[in-house]
Parts: sequence; C-alpha cells; structure tokens
Amino acid sequence: MIVDEQGFVRRYTLIYTFIISFILLAPLYLYVDYRMNLQEIKKEMELKSIQSHIINAMDNFGNHPNDTFSFPNFTSTKSGLYKRNFSPVYTQISSQVPSFTAGYFKNDSKRYLITTLPLNKYFFTSYLITEADISFTTLFLEASFLGFGIILLILLLSFYVLNSFSRPFKRVNEKLDDFIQESMHEINTPLSIINVNVDLFDEIYGKNKYFNRIKSATKLLATIYNDMDYLIKQNRVIYKDETIDLNTYLQERIVYFELIPQLKNISVSLDSSVNVTINFNTTKLQRIIDNTLSNAIKHSHKNSLVEISLQEVDDAIELIFKDYGQGIKNPQKILERYYREDSYKSGFGIGMCIVKSIIDKADIELRIDSILGKGSQFSYTFYKSMIISKTSQVDELYP
Repeated sequence: MIVDEQGFVRRYTLIYTFIISFILLAPLYLYVDYRMNLQEIKKEMELKSIQSHIINAMDNFGNHPNDTFSFPNFTSTKSGLYKRNFSPVYTQISSQVPSFTAGYFKNDSKRYLITTLPLNKYFFTSYLITEADISFTTLFLEASFLGFGIILLILLLSFYVLNSFSRPFKRVNEKLDDFIQESMHEINTPLSIINVNVDLFDEIYGKNKYFNRIKSATKLLATIYNDMDYLIKQNRVIYKDETIDLNTYLQERIVYFELIPQLKNISVSLDSSVNVTINFNTTKLQRIIDNTLSNAIKHSHKNSLVEISLQEVDDAIELIFKDYGQGIKNPQKILERYYREDSYKSGFGIGMCIVKSIIDKADIELRIDSILGKGSQFSYTFYKSMIISKTSQVDELYP
C-alpha cells in the first residue's frame, strides 16, 4: 500500500476537528464569560438588597440606647458593622476583608460589598460589609458537556465526510497497488532468467567482462526492485525481528555487490573490531546496507576504495560506510524522497528515503559527513536495545 488512507483520514479528521472546534468554541467561551458576568451582577444586586434590608432594620430601630438591636441574619450571607479604621463593632465575617474602600470586591470564591454609612448615625459605625459565596461549578459543567458534545459531533462528522471523500481514492490506490505488484512480478521474472543464463554462460565459456556488466546491471535493477517491493509492502506486512549475525550478513551483501565495483576498479573492504549479533529484521537491514553500499559505489571515483567498518563505541555499535568520491552537496536532503543530486546517475531517489523511514522507527541513529570532491561517510549507530551480544576481535573480515 503506497498511501495509508486510514492514516490520512485519522490525521485530517483531527486537524479539521481542531479547527472547527476552535471556531465553534469561541462563541461558547464568550457565552460562558457573559453568564459569569451576569452571575456577578446578580450577586452584587443580592448583596445590595441584603444591605438595604439591614439599613432599614437599623432605621426602624432608631436611637434607643436602652434596647438591644437584633442584627438581621441571612443563611447565604454574613454581614458586619465596622468603624472608620475597619475595626469591627459587630461582625459575622471571619475572613480578612479584601479592601478598605467602598465597592464590590472579589476574593477567590467570596464576594464582598462594602458600603459607607452616614457618620455617627448607625451605632457610631462607618462601614457596612456583607460577604457571600459564589460558585460557577454548574455553569462550567454545562459548558464542558456542551463543548464535549460539539467536539464529539465534529469528530464523527469529519471522520464520516473524510472517509467517504477518500473512498474513491482508496479504490484507485488499490488498483494502482495491484498494477505495481503485477508489474514488479513481471520485472522480477526476466531478471531471474538473465541472472541464471549469465551464470550458465560463465560455467560453460568462462568469465566474460560483457556478461559481468550485464549481471552487475541486473543486481542494480534488483536493488531498485527490492526498494519498490518494500515500499508496497511496508504498510501491510509486519516485519518481525530476528537474530542476525551482523558481521556475516555484511560479508554476504558485499559478495552480492562484488561485480559492480569491479566495473570501476573499486575495492570494497570490511574491517571489524567486534563480532555483533543484533535483534532486527533482515529485510529492513538489507535495505539499509544495500542502499548505502550501492550509493557509495555509484558515487565513488574510479580506482578508489569503499571502506566498511564495524566498531564498538561505549554501549553502542557503529557501522560506517566511507567512500572517496564526489561527496554530497546537501547531506540532509539526500534522505528526502525523489531527491537526486546528479540526475545522470541511475535510480529514483527513493533508496535513502526508505532507509530513513526504517531507522526512524528503529533504535538507529544516522550521521552523514561529506566533503565535496573528497567523499562521504555514513555512520549508523545501533544502540544496546538492539544488541544481543558483542565480542571484540582484531582480524580483518573481508576481503
């Protein structure tokens, strides 16, 4: 499967849901803010009404020094009379008053109304203060349920619309997928026939440089074929990890490519200071090694050398491919799909992009060092999560 339709639908469903939700939830935010302000106004009016009731009670009591004034009590509020310096004469309020000026004040979940009283009129006090609790819990719960409902509805509608929209493209992609698989099969058959007949010719008539060139070309085509095959299968096939002797596997891939560097009189050497066994998938490892090695050979100067080394670095293992060739102008762009610095060289520019997709998902780090006109070095670091065993050695493995 070249295109992951379900991944496309999920990704853009989330994007559209976020955008539309932001647009629709903005009015909800304004509505909640309006309701909160309205509740504040109602609370202030309630405190003013209670204070008016207390002042009326004090007016009705008048100036009776021998009588006892019963201060009005309210279940939802607390009130108190204070002197000019805000020391209480009588108060039901136990918390600290948030301000020493007249007005309506907020302090966490409490609201205060401070009113200035006429001088020496009400028990020689200067301020009447009323305290009440306020809660927006119900409002927030309503807004949360409403917001969640909006997001869920948009998410379902977006998924349905995008899934319906992508269905025709999915059918086209499946047909294209089938066509490419059939074409790849048709390509693989003549490649196999060519290789078999070249081998038979070598056995009967001996080595021939022209047939060696043919066989080298078929191996390059086989590498491109394997890249295309991996691209088709990567989203539908589960590549299981297995135990791989990295040293032996490197030697096998070097032997596979040995005719190709011979055409340019390029020597390929493998030097290892450690024997390594890793837990990885052979198909993915083949794509990493084949693409890197074939690129190193392709871009090397004639009569030069491609050096492959395997060495231990702390708890990790470093696999290095070094060539002495033309170098890379844009090392990071080399990992982009279809990017080719030299349009005259063979290939589609997908090999290193495949390598990047593999190492990004695995515990592998790639560092590219290149100098124009002198060559390039690709260093793959395999961390200990992939390494099963490693033992030091001193002998050169290949050639």
